[in-house]
Amino acid sequence: MRFTKLYAPTIKEAPADSDLISYEYLVRGGFIRKVAAGIFTYLPLGNRVLQKITQIVREEMDNAGCQELLMPIAQPANIWKESGRWDDYGPEMMKLQDRHNRAFTLGPTHEEMITVTVKNELVSYKELPKNLYQINTKYRDEIRPRFGLLRAREFIMKDAYSFHTDEASLDETYNQMYKAYEKILERMGLDYMAVEADSGAIGGSDTHEFVILAENGESSLLTCKTCGYKATDERAEYKADYHYPQEQMIERQEVSTPDQKTIEQISEYLNVDKKKIVKSLLFKGREGYILALIRGDLEINFAKLKAHVGDQTLELAQPEDVLTDFGTPIGFIGPVGLNREDVKIVGDLSVRGLTNFVTGAMKQDAHFIHTNLERDFQVDGWHDIKMVTKGDACPVCSNPLDETRGIEMGQVFKLGQKYSKSLGANFTDESGQQLPFHMGCYGWGISRSIAGVVEQLHDENGILWPISLAPYHIIITLINPKNEEQSEAAETIYNLLKEKGEEVLLDDRENSPGSKFKDADLIGIPIRVTVGRGVKKSKVELKLRNDTQKREIDISDGFEELLKEIKKAKETYDPRNTK
Repeated sequence: MRFTKLYAPTIKEAPADSDLISYEYLVRGGFIRKVAAGIFTYLPLGNRVLQKITQIVREEMDNAGCQELLMPIAQPANIWKESGRWDDYGPEMMKLQDRHNRAFTLGPTHEEMITVTVKNELVSYKELPKNLYQINTKYRDEIRPRFGLLRAREFIMKDAYSFHTDEASLDETYNQMYKAYEKILERMGLDYMAVEADSGAIGGSDTHEFVILAENGESSLLTCKTCGYKATDERAEYKADYHYPQEQMIERQEVSTPDQKTIEQISEYLNVDKKKIVKSLLFKGREGYILALIRGDLEINFAKLKAHVGDQTLELAQPEDVLTDFGTPIGFIGPVGLNREDVKIVGDLSVRGLTNFVTGAMKQDAHFIHTNLERDFQVDGWHDIKMVTKGDACPVCSNPLDETRGIEMGQVFKLGQKYSKSLGANFTDESGQQLPFHMGCYGWGISRSIAGVVEQLHDENGILWPISLAPYHIIITLINPKNEEQSEAAETIYNLLKEKGEEVLLDDRENSPGSKFKDADLIGIPIRVTVGRGVKKSKVELKLRNDTQKREIDISDGFEELLKEIKKAKETYDPRNTK
């Protein structure tokens, strides 16, 4: 491809709404353009990278024994209602009606669709297991689409679904897909880790995220160097070992706390340690309210809370709801006196054992001091609902956990019989009995992988694509297209490389050499051949994107040496190793 023919509009300045380096470089390098919040067009360079990622994923799925199909994006609401997820998925689900007022969703995922697709035709144990996948567009109405391709409303995803007779068969396929995901990341040339994760609205039991390491990653990962424990912060557990001094219970007392709503304000106003304050957060779900209690210096893990109460529709109660239903502003909520059937009190393990603590008094500008469990209120259930952080004790070996950042690229789930039971998808076993399938699902973010790679592999000048994903492997920078000698050498090298099947871009623009070099670095092409004034002495210049050194190659006896060095560079190039 000649740069004069390529549609790759590079720009010097970062976009005004840039919040991640990947978004900045992908826009500036002419890979993507934003159409609306969370919706993008992939320009030719971006589409080339997208297709390479797609091909790697497709090949590894096929190698793992999966079969590709294609399902509709528009899905009827009734199958989601049958599975119970029409409400669980919440406002992120894009819902619409056709002209006959029939409800549909633009699929955020396809568990229901694949289940109803096979339920009447995949009927015998002899046909199992089966693993079917698609590469398709998904839609999720993110409340705040940001981070470019990492948090989009329209995105491309590979989703696979497996069907089994029993858990042992599911385990086998789960492990196969786990290994396939490792191969995908290895072929992409990325540093990654697989971590225990939260299943969220997808459901099921075991699940792992495949996360690439990046300083600005959206995910916080808790790891243990001693035993190897790894989990996302949404899933991470810890060894809860709270020791509180024995205290004599003191009579509860109401105190005035005018305009003191936050833990910090209350701690300072009452001169009380945050550890002696119980934070009360009110959530609203499908069956009423959940009042979650946690020690004042800790944070609630919303994903854990939803999992423990079995309600993915749970959301923080709005101030107007609290004022209407409880007669008090939201900053003064507390557990004392909440004897209502529509309110369930869930306590974090950090609260159990506390004595003489502070809580909201269920009236404006007032708190209770010397509140105590059992005497003053009852907890309906104790759970670990704490957000685990660096330094907490590893749940396996008790050593302090470390924290790092990463970006999710894919996730594998053991769904069990969640969808087969709710949607009536059965097979006939050896004895003629009808049983629900055991299922697994396996997602990979195709389009978000583009941004993930850039977040991990970049420098101050632009992107550092690995060979496997680079839009072009080689760029020939022709310094002066008007110079006949330079043009002839550049054309010869270009045609030789094309004949050998190389992915090569000839920068034949009449731009300044500096702007050409900057574009080559910004776009991130691994190998640069510069054809300039050195041609007079039968020299061209070879430079790798991750190396500051330039090498002169003698072409007086032809181009074999140059082709040899390019071949060697392709085989050894690793953008993670910068010089």
